[in-house]
Amino acid sequence: MKSKFGLYTAISIVIANMIGTGIFTSLGFQVLELRTGFALLFLWLLGGISALIGAMAYAELGTAMPRSGGEYHFLSRIYHPALGFISGWISFIVGFAAPTAAAATALSAYLTVAVGISRTGGNLDARLLISITVILLLTMLHARYKRAGASFQNIMTSLKILVLILFILAGFLSSVDQTMDFTPNRAALKEIISPAFAIAIFFVSFAYSGWNAAAYIIGEMDKPGRNIPISLILGTLLVTLLYMGITYVFLKIIPLGTMAGRIEIGYLFGQQVLGVNAGRVMGLLFSLLLFSTVSSLIITGPRVTQVMGEDYPGIRWFSHTSTQDTPARAIYIQAGIAIVYVITSTFEQMITYIGFTLNLMTLLAVLGMILYRERNKSSRDDIYRIRPYPLLPVIFLVINTWIMIYGLIYRPFESFAGIITAAMGFLLWLWLKHKSQQQVAS
Repeated sequence: MKSKFGLYTAISIVIANMIGTGIFTSLGFQVLELRTGFALLFLWLLGGISALIGAMAYAELGTAMPRSGGEYHFLSRIYHPALGFISGWISFIVGFAAPTAAAATALSAYLTVAVGISRTGGNLDARLLISITVILLLTMLHARYKRAGASFQNIMTSLKILVLILFILAGFLSSVDQTMDFTPNRAALKEIISPAFAIAIFFVSFAYSGWNAAAYIIGEMDKPGRNIPISLILGTLLVTLLYMGITYVFLKIIPLGTMAGRIEIGYLFGQQVLGVNAGRVMGLLFSLLLFSTVSSLIITGPRVTQVMGEDYPGIRWFSHTSTQDTPARAIYIQAGIAIVYVITSTFEQMITYIGFTLNLMTLLAVLGMILYRERNKSSRDDIYRIRPYPLLPVIFLVINTWIMIYGLIYRPFESFAGIITAAMGFLLWLWLKHKSQQQVAS
C-alpha cells in the first residue's frame, strides 16, 4: 500500500516552502532604497494578501482537478498541453531548483558567519561546499525514505514556527529600539508608488513563493478534497502573520545601515538583542531552520517532473518511482540543477529570475481558475469556491501584472531570461510531440 502525506505534512510543506530564504535575507536588499517603516510593512502585507488569494484560487483548482503537478496539470487542462508543459519545464529548470539553491546558499551564509569561517581548503569556498553538501544529504533522504522524510519535514517545520514566534516575542519585549517610524506619512506613501517599491515586491514575492506547494502533491495526499484547501489557506495565513511580526521586529531592532545589502538578517537581529555571542547562536539556529526549506523544495519539485514523465513518452524515465514510492530519479536530477545554480548564480539574480517566471505561471493559473469556473458551471459540493468572486482573483491578477511589468522595465536581463526559459520549454514540447507522433506512425 502506498503511503500518503497527511494534513499536517501538507501544511508543513506549505509553511516550509514559504518560510525560508526570503524572510531571513531579502529585507537587507529592500532597505537599500525603501527607508520608511510603513512602506516596508505594507510591502509584506501586500505580498501576504496576494499569496492568500492565490492559495484560495489554487484550492478551487485543486479540488476541481485533483492531481499532482500544480500549474503543469492546471494549465494543461484549462489552456493547452503546450502551456502546461512550459509551466512544468519552468518548475523543473527554475521553480524548485533555484529556490533550493537560494535556500542552501542562505543556510551556508548563516552557518559560516555564526561559526566564524569564510574559506577552507585553499581557494575552496566554505559556503559553496556547505550548500552543496546540504542539498546532497537531503536529496538522499527524500529519494530513499518517504516516511522518514515526511517526519523530518514535520519536526523541522514545527521547530521553525516555534523559533519565529519566540523571536517575535523577543523583539517586542526588547528594550532595543531604532525609533523606526511606522506611520503612513507622506514619505512612506511616496515610496509606495515608486519603482523601488515595485522592484522590492520581487523579493517579497520570492519570500511568499510556496503558498501553492500543496498543489504539487495532491495525488499523494490523504483526503485531498478536504486537505487541499486547509493546507493551502491555513499555511499561507499563518506565514503572513509570522512575516508581518518578524519584519516589524527586524525593523525595530536592527539599524537600517547595518542590514542594508546583507543576507544574514537573523544573525544581525540576534547580535542586536542578545549580543555578539548570542548572535552567533541565533545565526547557527537560523541555518538549521533553513534545512526544512531545502527539504520541502526537494519533496515538492520532483512531483511535477514525475507527472510530466507519466504524460510524455519521450521523458518517461522521469516518472519512475522507487521501491519506497518516491520519484527518486526526478529528485536526483533536481539536486543536480540546484547545485549548478549554487555554483553559477548570485543570490540576487536567483531571486529576480525566480520572481518573474513564477509570477507568470501563477498569474496564468489564477486567470485559468476564472476561465474554468465560467466554462464549468458545476454544482459539485466537493469543490472549494473562492469568495468574493471575481473580486479576489482580479486583485491577484492586478498585483502580479504590476510586478511583472516593473520587472521587465527595471530587471530586464533576469526577466527576459525567464521568457527565454519558457521559449525553450515550448521547443522541447514540439520535439516531444513530434517524437510521439513518429512512434505512433511506426
